[in-house]
Amino acid sequence: MKGVVWTRICSSRRRYFIISAMALLFLTVASANCRSESLQSALARAYYANPDLNQSRSKVRAQDEEAPKALAGMRPKASIGANVGGLYGNVYIPFGQGDAAGRKTNFGESYVGKPRGATLNVSQTLFDGGATTNNVRRAESGVFAARASMRLTEQAILQNGATAYMNVLRDTAVVNLRKNNIGVLEQQLKLTQDRFDIGEVTRTDVAQAQSSLAQAKTEYYSAQAQLKNSIANYRQIIGDEPDKLEPARSLEPLLPHTLDEAIEVAIVEHPGVKAAIHQVDAAEMAVKVAEAALAPNFSINAQVSNNYDNFNGLPGSRAFLAGTSAQLNVPLYQGGSEYASIRQAKEQLGQARLNMDLQRDSVRASVVSSYGLLDTAKSSIISSMSAVKAAEIALAGTRAEAKVGQRTTLDVLNAQQALLNARVSLVTAQRDRVVASYSALGAIGRLSANEINLDVQLYDVDRHYDQVKTKWIGVDTPGEK
Repeated sequence: MKGVVWTRICSSRRRYFIISAMALLFLTVASANCRSESLQSALARAYYANPDLNQSRSKVRAQDEEAPKALAGMRPKASIGANVGGLYGNVYIPFGQGDAAGRKTNFGESYVGKPRGATLNVSQTLFDGGATTNNVRRAESGVFAARASMRLTEQAILQNGATAYMNVLRDTAVVNLRKNNIGVLEQQLKLTQDRFDIGEVTRTDVAQAQSSLAQAKTEYYSAQAQLKNSIANYRQIIGDEPDKLEPARSLEPLLPHTLDEAIEVAIVEHPGVKAAIHQVDAAEMAVKVAEAALAPNFSINAQVSNNYDNFNGLPGSRAFLAGTSAQLNVPLYQGGSEYASIRQAKEQLGQARLNMDLQRDSVRASVVSSYGLLDTAKSSIISSMSAVKAAEIALAGTRAEAKVGQRTTLDVLNAQQALLNARVSLVTAQRDRVVASYSALGAIGRLSANEINLDVQLYDVDRHYDQVKTKWIGVDTPGEK
């Protein structure tokens, strides 16, 4: 009977090794039989449908409209005014010296009129102290800053999408590892019970096996909860439920080879730095716009009017007027508000420059941190693989020693738990490597649909701007029918 029991133990051990070896293939656990979703396709769906990214694109389109608004400063302006009303008049006019009785001759008449008319005014500013020119430049800088901010959002969505994808893969693998561990421990409990029945072990060994099985189930339920949370995050970012996720590769081939090179790239290319630079440009133009309030303004005006029943209140009268004029306005003192505006704009320029320095320091720190995490993940994979191999050897040796009575059931259970923990650590390290590579590429500013070669039609930021920047009239957006 003893030989039968240990035959079962050896068979269980071989089965455990097979299950564990399969679990080592972390990225294929969730897609062993049928692959229908890759990280690239998931990120492509997020690129099209993520509401946060689409909101950012809409914000850029709204910012595009600042350009035609600024150009309006030097465009002609025309307006039509019309009026209509009622008029009642009573005229009494005495004349002559009067007769012998002192009675004077007079003229009196009452009338009712309907005065009405229309006036067309046209004006054209010829010089405004450079306010319009600098406003246009400020608007363009604002557009470029908005585009850079949109790139930041795109990077965040792609990075968060990759993280959510890898979290689902990791948690699916962990759930499978813990589920398989429950099966192994159930078999271990059965074998321990059989050995207890023939008097080879004590009730303590059975209780230890039962405790390990109960703990394994608790960890399994916790892993299931974590998987559900990761699936919910995936759904929020990608826009759909995960289904048979494929393995994912690290983006390390796209990264600069050294940390110093990565920092140099990030300082120049990162969208956060670019946005800050454009904000400085916009602030500089804002100072010039504020200074234009002290410059003279010159414009020409034309007016055409036609009025009826409105000439000295006489019914049936008609008056037609047409004229042009030139107007020069030289500001001398407007209460001091324009000077305060100039000082305020200069302070805001200083603030924008400090923010640019802050962004560069922040990007540098982010690059250093992300590269550190990537190096840690790669080192963890190596050490975890060694730990798995050592834990496998330790478990095999512990079981062999337990066969001849040199190890207890608890020793075997502890060895099994150590191997499980090592495999979970390896799964986590493999996930961390992929996520860290996306984080590092985002830290240098190159995480984009184009850079990682997503199968999508890239969003054209110039298209809408070109459609509206010189538009003179119309209330329909280019996307409306």
